[in-house]
Amino acid sequence: MTQDHSTPMTDAALKPVTLFLMTEKGLAFLQGTVGRFKALFALVVVGRDSALQNDCAAEIIALCKAEGIPVVQRANFDTVTTDYAMAVAWRWLIPHPADRLIVFHDSVLPRYRGFAPLATALIKGETEIGVTALFGAGGYDRGAIIAQSADQITYPITIAEAITRNMANYLTCAETVLGHLLAQRPLPATPQDEGRATYSIWRDEADYQIDWSKPAAEIRRLIDAVGAPYKGAATWCEGRLLRILAAEEVADVVVEDRHPGKVLFLDEGRPVVICGSGLLRLTRADYDDKGADPFFPLHRFRLRFSNG
Repeated sequence: MTQDHSTPMTDAALKPVTLFLMTEKGLAFLQGTVGRFKALFALVVVGRDSALQNDCAAEIIALCKAEGIPVVQRANFDTVTTDYAMAVAWRWLIPHPADRLIVFHDSVLPRYRGFAPLATALIKGETEIGVTALFGAGGYDRGAIIAQSADQITYPITIAEAITRNMANYLTCAETVLGHLLAQRPLPATPQDEGRATYSIWRDEADYQIDWSKPAAEIRRLIDAVGAPYKGAATWCEGRLLRILAAEEVADVVVEDRHPGKVLFLDEGRPVVICGSGLLRLTRADYDDKGADPFFPLHRFRLRFSNG
């Protein structure tokens, strides 16, 4: 059943929006909507993420200034004073009435509510990614759905490639939401099916660690899912933390008394590592401490990788 969760817009004045943006998703969202919908944007609040190689905060601020849109960093922001608040890639609570808080979420809800849904979906090997625009609500992403857009993917795919693919879904949803606001039409909303809900849990440094006892295909999906703009999958090698940035599956061989994590072969200076099933050839890797000595090319294969 579709419900109207918005305030009827019968006056001639537009209902202004405060945008809460961060990361390349927020930047791409602004780039893709500012041309048509700038009249709605009263203020942009910019968040930072120190875990990313580039959180795009500087680029978002520069675009706002070029377009004449008021902009402020999260640390200097106080209270929402506009009719609507809209969040893209945001990770903090926004005190605002739920029926006027619109969140863009990296999954086709009600599946993958919560944190890092896109990375989790790639690790799990999902063949569909997408975006949901929904009203804010108590709890994990439980609000009524305003718009959804999805895309089919195949593997291998990196998180950077998936983010780029998913931006078309963001803009499709934005067209629906902002189009309704610009035309002063009530926003449609459909309650979520609680029976289909799943959750994506928060991730920290421990979740970057590779479990070599898992199948090679699953390990590769992890490597691809937590690469740039994230830190990269991690493993320990001779007491140093190593970031595995890219790998490819290699045809398995019969290994007597299999030892996951041991290097089996060297292929042009790249190690071929035993997994729980299958083999992985590491093609890009670097020490986390950024020492002067590069990891590649290797000249010996008697190495063991572990998760600590």
